[in-house]
Amino acid sequence: MKYLARSIDKLLKNYLEAFGAVLLEGPKWCGKTTTAEQWAKSVLKLQDPDMREEYLATAAVKPSLLLQGEIPRLLDEWQDIPVLWDAVRTLVDQRRQPGQFLLTGSNTVDKAKLLHSGTGRIARLSMLPMSLWESLESNGQVSLASLFDHPQQDIDGISSALTIEQLIFAACRGGWPASLQVRSDDAKLLIARNYLNSVCEDDISRIDGKRRNPLLTRALLRSYARNISTPAKKTSILADITASGDVTLSMDTLDDYLNALGRLFVVQDLEAWCPAIRSKTVLRSTMKRCFVDPSIAVAALGLTPSLLQEQLKTFGFLFEQMCIRDLKAYSVEQGGRLSFYRDRYGLEADGVLHLDDGRYALLEFKLGSREIEEGAAHLQELRSLLRQKKLTETQVPLREPDLLLVITGGKMAYSRKDGVKVIPLACLRP
Repeated sequence: MKYLARSIDKLLKNYLEAFGAVLLEGPKWCGKTTTAEQWAKSVLKLQDPDMREEYLATAAVKPSLLLQGEIPRLLDEWQDIPVLWDAVRTLVDQRRQPGQFLLTGSNTVDKAKLLHSGTGRIARLSMLPMSLWESLESNGQVSLASLFDHPQQDIDGISSALTIEQLIFAACRGGWPASLQVRSDDAKLLIARNYLNSVCEDDISRIDGKRRNPLLTRALLRSYARNISTPAKKTSILADITASGDVTLSMDTLDDYLNALGRLFVVQDLEAWCPAIRSKTVLRSTMKRCFVDPSIAVAALGLTPSLLQEQLKTFGFLFEQMCIRDLKAYSVEQGGRLSFYRDRYGLEADGVLHLDDGRYALLEFKLGSREIEEGAAHLQELRSLLRQKKLTETQVPLREPDLLLVITGGKMAYSRKDGVKVIPLACLRP
């Protein structure tokens, strides 16, 4: 199958030119190995069952032998032999040249097992499942980077080719590259379900050798799925899991499971943005519950495209997850970071996209046209508060938002008179 370009490609190239080694990490099956192989000159696949025992034996005696090969050398799923981290760091120091190693990993390793953090030698890059642009479903007629550089550009009349039914299917299928290699729609939907099964039955315990209950993991993921795109407290999630009386769960155990799911890159919550525009006591700082891909929530709840076509309110929460995934991918080259804003007065922004140069956009994710007016009103009110605070704050003035965006599942892009830009998700690209 022809390699499909990923949003992270250019940044990965730059990292290899700047650092001795690059760690590409993210959820399994998101395409890390395939992307890394585009740049590698030699490959060591540590999960090869025919060679695994030999690799382990070699690593126990002299791990540097596994690093021999043309550079950049790819160490795929390096975390299976953690000693390789320190071996890479040592060799990078000795050679003193960039682009020596590429490492891929589907879970984070306990830093206590590593002799060195790798700072200055091994740079980290996070990878996501495929966005709509990467899977060739977004027409890419609106560039996010170009919008930041030229906020007044004309987007009126640009239209999406995806119907609401196609958006629903894309969310259910998810951004898993393997799903693009099969023809039947039913087969494509099996990828996310199998991913969920693997997490519950195997990965949740393998990550640190601590046996965890698959049924409890499923119950937790179902509860998380019921609360996605909301700042649900952990106490609420705990109460939801134990409501039936069939499951007993402590907060410590919940934290342990959530930590494991975070290390597996399954759960990726959004932090609250806390600008000092009102009294500090009125801000909601609970994390917004998110998965790395909307298909995980679909699989956890046992939903199907046909069911979601009858439950568009539910799909609205899944659509927000898809928007978050794609915007993260499209802004990776600019150091993009997503948060959200919500206060007790009801003022909110579904997302706040920060770039590493200080620019940022206020975002609302609205599935249909009837919600756009409400979303635009939220963005304008928040911008007004920021402007007022900027006039009164003399020591550290707040920057006004560079963009106000409503990302929609509709068909047409346009700029409103109030400065808010309405853009279909399936028109965006990096």
